[in-house]
Amino acid sequence: MTHLLTLADVSRADIEAMLALAEAPPAPLLAGTGAALYFEKPSARTRNSMELAVHQLGGHPIYLTQGELGIGTRESVEDVARTLACYHGVICARVFDHGLLQALAAASPVPVVNMLSGTDHPLQGLADLLTIRQLCGRIEGVRIAYVGDGDNNVARSLAQGCAALGAELTIVAPEGYQLSDAPAGVVQTADRDAVAGVDIVYSDVFVSMGQDSETERRMADLAAYQVDETLMAQAPDAWFLHCLPARRGEEVTAGVIDGPKSAIWRQAENRMHTARGALMWLLQQD
Repeated sequence: MTHLLTLADVSRADIEAMLALAEAPPAPLLAGTGAALYFEKPSARTRNSMELAVHQLGGHPIYLTQGELGIGTRESVEDVARTLACYHGVICARVFDHGLLQALAAASPVPVVNMLSGTDHPLQGLADLLTIRQLCGRIEGVRIAYVGDGDNNVARSLAQGCAALGAELTIVAPEGYQLSDAPAGVVQTADRDAVAGVDIVYSDVFVSMGQDSETERRMADLAAYQVDETLMAQAPDAWFLHCLPARRGEEVTAGVIDGPKSAIWRQAENRMHTARGALMWLLQQD
């Protein structure tokens, strides 16, 4: 059984197939069945994009919470996976622990999709890649600077996708905030001048969900890595991307994120298209 837990597990051809399917007409591959959407973390884009993607494929999405499933407490992970597979053509989960996804996948007779875990965010990575291709006309050779906290699930999935498809990614972050397991070819530096001349500038929040106790330290460490008009002037033709939600005035200024070179709303819409493309690809495997 094929699953989508991390972009590191799929090939360049697989990623390209998912991106192609994201722009193809939907097929009724989930007609007459459902999709289990399990959320341990709240979400705006992930829930909306995935529910609509499932609907567009003819399926019925069911939103599930930790309290409803009692996964790992009231019932074993394996029993939950097998139970959900009785009703659904796919199981999708947004969780804290990536190991839970791996356990679900090991037991499930239907595909399991990572809607976000503590280590990876492959659906966001696919949306980023599709947006970059739409903006630049290609992915291979595109120069991308990811600025700020570079050691998180969004940066990791973007790095995996860029490495697979030949984009030139530089993570611009201070020591301690650089990707701990960067793929070969990804450059990491603390020098903000590395943004000069890039095609894409990407940012994410400095304080992610569950890091509230680290707020003061993280804000101080990353303050110099705010994406502002001065930084963007080093790459005057660059587009700005952000996975959202954003905190204007922290990791990015309002002038940049709401400016004419911001493509965040196209990027957000592409979450739905690439979720649909990923589901279509998975459901046509095996």
